[in-house]
Amino acid sequence: MRTEFRKAIVAKQIRSLIEFDRKAFEEYPADWFDAATWRTCEPWWMLVNNKRIGCCAFISNVDFKEDIRDDRSNASESGTLYIVSTGILPSFRSLGFGTLMKSWQLCYARRHGFSRIVTNTRKSNKPMIGLNKKFGFRVVRTTSDYYENPPEPTLVMELKL
Repeated sequence: MRTEFRKAIVAKQIRSLIEFDRKAFEEYPADWFDAATWRTCEPWWMLVNNKRIGCCAFISNVDFKEDIRDDRSNASESGTLYIVSTGILPSFRSLGFGTLMKSWQLCYARRHGFSRIVTNTRKSNKPMIGLNKKFGFRVVRTTSDYYENPPEPTLVMELKL
């Protein structure tokens, strides 16, 4: 099985990113990224035998703060990699691909000189929380009613490299 990570070309692949997002997060339509959101980050495809089975997205030198800032924006923070999204298609979950993607994300962060990674997830997303903890992430805060449809808290997690 051949696995690779390939940077998405947002200008050319915006429709594919939006379509993938809807498949990967089909149970949470309120969480889907629109074109404008995809244009703000650096997305990467996870390919297995040339098939897109996963996607993740980063924002460099930004700390996730929109859950605590009045203006709902993220603060600039040199050396921090914000993992905006990590998704695996439902039919490929529980097969170790999430672990492989998380390993790659950490390698990416180290290779690019980041000293900290931050991410957030629905409090009910136990598989992602467990995966992050497996790699040493810790919960730094919980914000109630961050997500909509259904409303639920977000857990903000960080890993210092």
